[in-house]
Amino acid sequence: MTGTGPEISGQAAVLPRDVVDDARGRRPRRPRRNKYRAVWEERPSLAGQTTKVVVLTLVVLAVLFPLWTVVVTSLSTTQESIDAGGLVVVPGDLTLRAYTQILSGGVVTRAALVSVGVTAVGTVISVVVSVLAAYGLSRPGSFAHRPILFVFLVTMFFGAGMIPTYLLVSSLDLIDTYWALILPGAVSAFNVLILRNFFMGIDNAILDAARMDGAGDWRILLRIVLPMSKAVVAVVALFYGVGYWNAFFNAMLYINDNTKWPLQLVLRSYVLQGVTLPGSGTGQVDVGAGAVTGMPVKMAVMVLAVIPILVVYPFVQRHFTKGVIFGAVKG
Repeated sequence: MTGTGPEISGQAAVLPRDVVDDARGRRPRRPRRNKYRAVWEERPSLAGQTTKVVVLTLVVLAVLFPLWTVVVTSLSTTQESIDAGGLVVVPGDLTLRAYTQILSGGVVTRAALVSVGVTAVGTVISVVVSVLAAYGLSRPGSFAHRPILFVFLVTMFFGAGMIPTYLLVSSLDLIDTYWALILPGAVSAFNVLILRNFFMGIDNAILDAARMDGAGDWRILLRIVLPMSKAVVAVVALFYGVGYWNAFFNAMLYINDNTKWPLQLVLRSYVLQGVTLPGSGTGQVDVGAGAVTGMPVKMAVMVLAVIPILVVYPFVQRHFTKGVIFGAVKG
């Protein structure tokens, strides 16, 4: 008779090796990987964890080191920058003279206000227009939504070009106006498609229930769709805001009056061309009196251009992954 216990036909049962090792006081062997389980679902080994820590540390250092050199150089004197050959890595006597110097002239301050205003107004206009266009294109029964969607898709791959765009802006009398910095790039087809895909993922039963209760399209959009789409709207607003803040090419084309230049174009004149604008506080300066020129001034302007994005991004970052994933892939 065949037994079912530890002994079979009078022979001693063969125990698993990890049990035998544990009985002898040894550490049990790590169980073999399940062949039906993905590699990333297994517990990482010590070598794997060490490799991840080393790689991530190198990536963080590669990102922080340029920022460190820019900030330290902006807080250094002209002589320290010359001694270091340009960018300062090891800080010496830190000073805020470069910042006070460029802000006292008025040009950088005015350019920063122009950039803030253009970014705020442009982001609001772009988000409103994109949300309205995406909601209309996401409704199957909307008027001519397929031809309009095709036009949006075409603009992602083909553009009119620089000269026709300039002639259009000129014919609308937008040269030397702030609207020339907003209207030519007010709507992005990519952002509209992200919003459209997210709106199409909302359960139609919720929208149908709202219509049965007497709600119209405007109330559905404002009371139901937008509250459920905070993440993707925040991400799209971040895209538009960063685009407006970093834009300088439209200003270079359409703005001839340097008093209306945004901060990025002033930064370009400082860093790339080495030109200081009249009234910027860095034209005729007395270096012997402690004034700062050269690389510290350029890096100070660069820091001022980066700070607003670094301040705003942490508040939107928690919506970034969710908004992009759910907006790009319809579930």
